[in-house]
Amino acid sequence: MKRVDVSDEALMRAYADGDAEAFELLYRRHELRVWRYIERGVRNRAAADELMQEIWFAVAREAARYRPTARFTTWLFTLAHNRMIDWIRVNRPHVSLEAINDGDSLIPQLVADANHSPLAETMTRDQARALNQAVEELPEEQREVFLLQVEGDLSIEDIATLTRVNFETAKSRLRYARTKLRERLAEYA
Repeated sequence: MKRVDVSDEALMRAYADGDAEAFELLYRRHELRVWRYIERGVRNRAAADELMQEIWFAVAREAARYRPTARFTTWLFTLAHNRMIDWIRVNRPHVSLEAINDGDSLIPQLVADANHSPLAETMTRDQARALNQAVEELPEEQREVFLLQVEGDLSIEDIATLTRVNFETAKSRLRYARTKLRERLAEYA
């Protein structure tokens, strides 16, 4: 079996047993998704970078105590979520709208393919900016569940557990978020 075929949970156990390469693979698998989730939550690249370090240090520290009672990504995004919430509680009044980065695409399908024409690439960038703006305009609870599903690839059950709401509340928030995004982005459909 190739190393890339090994589950996240098995890699975490291997890291706990001293396999540093297992940690590196986990990091490579999840680095970008966690960073995007954090950056969109705190709206500050420097803070997202710092939080990423804290999160991955926590993963390393907790490796010996890690028990796969849920998917690794659920555990990882719970760490990320908790660190982000702590940061927001302390720093939220100081976050400015200028700190929002609208240059990164939220959904990989919106990234322009090298074979596209300049017009198509411009349209795709416009779509990405519109999507990012629409996500930013969602109420915080809806944005949170949407990003946890899109960036974290978490199930509604996992999102409900992570955000400490019941299943129906998480499901409703996700449905409202998607409805608002569809309405806001109708011109691109």
